[in-house]
Amino acid sequence: MKTFGVALLAAILGYVVGLFGTMAAIELFSSNTHDKSMEAAMTGAFVSGPLIAVISMIAIISIRRKRSS
Repeated sequence: MKTFGVALLAAILGYVVGLFGTMAAIELFSSNTHDKSMEAAMTGAFVSGPLIAVISMIAIISIRRKRSS
């Protein structure tokens, strides 16, 4: 149960990092001139945020399983 709690915390933190990291990257590098802020928010919230959350959760679970065995 402790592993699940740590993995859930990692997923939440990973989501936040993915969200704001993608928003910053799109604001800096996107050539979209009409709705750049909307593109940044939607991509961060629905693509990279969840992706980084899942990756971080899987990484924490695998690291903790290797330590326990």
